[in-house]
Amino acid sequence: MIWQFATRYFRARKSTTAINIIAWVSMSAIAVGTAALITVLSVFNGFTGLVKSLYSSFYPDLRVVPATGKTFMLTPEQLKQIATVPGVAHISATVEEKAVVINGENKKQTIAVIKGVDNNFTQVAKVQDKMVTGAYSLRDSSGPLAVMGLGVEMGLGVNVEQSRVPLSIYMPRRDEAAFSAVMPDQSVASGTVFPSGSFAIQQEFDSKYILVDIKFLQNLLDMQPGEMTAVEIALQKGAREGSVQNALEELLGEGVKVQTRVQQHATIYNVMQVEKWVTYVFLSFILVIAAFNMIGSLSMLVIEKQKDITILKAMGARSATIRRIFLAEGLLIAGAGSIIGFTLAIIICLVQQHFGLIKLGGGTFLIDAFPVEMHLNDFVLVAITILVIGTLASWYPAHRAARQTISLKAT
Repeated sequence: MIWQFATRYFRARKSTTAINIIAWVSMSAIAVGTAALITVLSVFNGFTGLVKSLYSSFYPDLRVVPATGKTFMLTPEQLKQIATVPGVAHISATVEEKAVVINGENKKQTIAVIKGVDNNFTQVAKVQDKMVTGAYSLRDSSGPLAVMGLGVEMGLGVNVEQSRVPLSIYMPRRDEAAFSAVMPDQSVASGTVFPSGSFAIQQEFDSKYILVDIKFLQNLLDMQPGEMTAVEIALQKGAREGSVQNALEELLGEGVKVQTRVQQHATIYNVMQVEKWVTYVFLSFILVIAAFNMIGSLSMLVIEKQKDITILKAMGARSATIRRIFLAEGLLIAGAGSIIGFTLAIIICLVQQHFGLIKLGGGTFLIDAFPVEMHLNDFVLVAITILVIGTLASWYPAHRAARQTISLKAT
């Protein structure tokens, strides 16, 4: 009965045109606010997905690192145990160290992170798919090779496709304190590699990394067999990240940390999430403003329906029933506005996904148009927000209607 009365009041033509106008304005405001919220949250999802896709080309799904220090030891048996954990698809041992790199021809130099990787690295990351010059190769018959980021290549003045240039790598020995006082020259380890190609993923990687064979770097740093800085892991499709992470932590003990891709780059992901929720809060004020229109519309409706309220009370309707009727009326206005807003948002997002009508300015981005990804949890969140705001906005007019004490004679 409650929803029947509310639906009738919602659909019926009011005696005062202003009531209809205010009701449609409040519904339109809710629709606009809902569409804006869903669209903006979907854009943030799109940028988050874009960042994840860029990082997935270089960083693994899971990364095992030492809890303290820079390196740790894993035996071949332990590596095999990691590979057999349910959900693990591929593993790759890596070593990283900063170094000064000097071009042997023009003497240009730069500081880069030298990353030693094994043959399984191409199964964990997809750097080989991002090559722009040369080819992905870390060793041939002539000796160790290097694959570098495009920014490093430009900084060193190297042209992989035109000439074979030797690159000298200099990095401090781990036991440099024992040599620096009496033999400074012995405190630096050096080696030579030849560039085989360059990759372009994202500026953070392109201007920072040089990939070499892990054995070359381990020998350069005088590392023991089985010593490494990380084990990088690719998961099987459909594997639960948290479950695999817990299984690895239980297998390897307290001496290591197992990081997800988000934990590996917690700062950037946290910043993006904070920006998303701050935007959500500010855009929610559009719905709050719409709620004031709802209060006005329902208050005027209560005045218009005084006779109906009196008749219902004379027939035995309790105050709680009257209150529920007008609460339902407010929820109908909010619900109708939200449905219209959801529909508009879906249309806008689908058009943007397929046609990219709204472009990114500057022409220096990896993509031309704003990325958009719709997530079900955003729709649920906005629906709950509208439900709460609609209920609060309807409460005062509904409470006022429930307190009406008008006699039939007076009407």
